[in-house]
Amino acid sequence: MRFPLTIAISLAGLLLLAPGASAGDLDCADFSTQAQAQQYLTPGDPHGLDSEGDGVACESLPCPCSSARPGEGGQPDPPKVISFRARVRDVIDGDTIEVRKSSGSLETIRLLGIDTPEVYGGVECGGKAASKLMSRMARGRVRVKTDPSQAKRDRYGRLLAYVTRGRTDLGRAMVSKGRAEVYVVGNRFGRYSNYKSAERIARSKNRGTWNSCGGF
Repeated sequence: MRFPLTIAISLAGLLLLAPGASAGDLDCADFSTQAQAQQYLTPGDPHGLDSEGDGVACESLPCPCSSARPGEGGQPDPPKVISFRARVRDVIDGDTIEVRKSSGSLETIRLLGIDTPEVYGGVECGGKAASKLMSRMARGRVRVKTDPSQAKRDRYGRLLAYVTRGRTDLGRAMVSKGRAEVYVVGNRFGRYSNYKSAERIARSKNRGTWNSCGGF
């Protein structure tokens, strides 16, 4: 499933509140964009603009968006990397899994940098084999880590991240075995060169879907 690119912008010129807003009593409805709301996210979050406590105000608002720290103006800081350990709860398909975090909450992860044939809404050649391979690899405890050059979530709310089990990068392993292709939207992700090298080898050796389906 395809996902959109994060848009990073300067915060200059976005300091004005929406008409009728009061500086002493604010909520997300007082702003037209997320970047505007970010300017009023101060330590302690007295206005309740950061519902998730992740330093990002009013994430439901449309972009332009900001990655600046609360209360700061000027140029935005680099996007924060989300990294945590979790236990695999379910494998949805070849590039999507569900994990349970230490807090007990569930998180759906769309593996970053790869795409596998579909198994929902019409089964594509190689889809079932990709899902089966992911089910064998994605077990027990894993490390989930986002890429600062990419969007944090797709339009379905899934976290876009690398998933590692032990020393195995599951996304790269899927590519290496010929069950996934490298997928890029906009900026290349941080591990692109490594993934692309694995893809070239898998294709040259006619592995997995390159062999059984003639490619992706």
